[in-house]
Amino acid sequence: MATAAAKQGGTSRAARRYAKAIFELAQQDKEIEEWARRLARIRELFSDDRVTAVLTNPTIATEAREQLIIGVAGLDKEATNFARLLIESGRVNEAESIEDEFQRLTDAAAGRVRATATTAVELSTDIREDIRRDLSERLNKDVRLSVVVDPRILGGLRLQFGDHVIDATVATRLEQLRRRLVMN
Repeated sequence: MATAAAKQGGTSRAARRYAKAIFELAQQDKEIEEWARRLARIRELFSDDRVTAVLTNPTIATEAREQLIIGVAGLDKEATNFARLLIESGRVNEAESIEDEFQRLTDAAAGRVRATATTAVELSTDIREDIRRDLSERLNKDVRLSVVVDPRILGGLRLQFGDHVIDATVATRLEQLRRRLVMN
C-alpha cells in the first residue's frame, strides 16, 4: 500500500504551497470552479512544448515571455497574473503539479475521493458505476472514478484511491507466484 507521502512525492513543496494559497483565495472569494478552470487552462498552455521552451528560456527577457502569455493565451486577469508569477519564479514546469494539488484540496474540502481503476480491457458503463458505487459506500464519500486500460496487467483490477492501492491483477498474482517458486 502506497503512503500519502509517497503519493505526494511527485509534487514539490513549492507546488503544494502555490496550490494551497490559490485554494484558500478561491475559497475566500467563492471562486473554486473559476480557479479550477484557470489552472486547467494554464496547465494546457504550459504543457505545449513550444510554449514551455520559450517560457523557460533564460536568454529571452522575462517581460517578453510574459507578453507571450498576454498576447496568445486568452487568460483572464487573475490567470494571467498567476501565469506571470510562475514565469518570474521559474516554475512553469510545475503548472501540472499545482493543478493536481489544487484538485486534491478541492476534493478533500468537498468530501470527494478520486479513484482510478486499471483494467486489461475497457469496462462497460454498468461495471464502472458498480465499482464507483461500491467504493463510495465503503468510504462513505463521493467517488470520482476514472478508468485506465492497461493490457499489461493481463486481467483483474487495480484500484487506487487516496493513499490506498488494491491490486487484484493477474500480472501481480503471477509475479507473486514466481517469487514463491524462486524462493523454494
